[in-house]
Amino acid sequence: MTLEEIKTILKEIRDFLSSDEQKFSVDDVKELIQLLEEHGLEEIEVETLFNKVRVVKSRPVPQAPPAVAQAQAPKPPKEEKKVEEKKVEEGEKLHEIKSPIVGTFYRRPYPGAEPYVKEGDHVTKGQVLCIVEAMKIMNEIESDVDGTIVKIIPEDASPVGYGDTLFLIKPD
Repeated sequence: MTLEEIKTILKEIRDFLSSDEQKFSVDDVKELIQLLEEHGLEEIEVETLFNKVRVVKSRPVPQAPPAVAQAQAPKPPKEEKKVEEKKVEEGEKLHEIKSPIVGTFYRRPYPGAEPYVKEGDHVTKGQVLCIVEAMKIMNEIESDVDGTIVKIIPEDASPVGYGDTLFLIKPD
């Protein structure tokens, strides 16, 4: 949410609260917002005899790591990744999990959380492997086979295209 959107919302709340029927003050709503933040709440609702105020915090969206961290770990060019994929595939029949959409690949459900899977993990059919965010919608990508994760292709928080290989799995 942008600063301008927040200012617009606060103005609308201020206009609402300044009406003759309303008993809530702008300071009351600011205090509700502060309580929401201080206590890590998702929403607060206060109701009086004639009015009700509800403050809802939006869900956090996974963020890309800071640019500093990305600069410390440069990404290899795509050609190198393809060569690496072929080396892994030689001698083994591997199943590819491909991206069904264009978006941003995330290994974790939210920043700071443990990844859904790591290389070497055993996965089952239907198990969530990652998220691909498209238009602010978090799309869970599930395994369609039982097996072992051999390779995770994209870097965390990197863009992926339709049909890009996300995981290589050695089926059971």
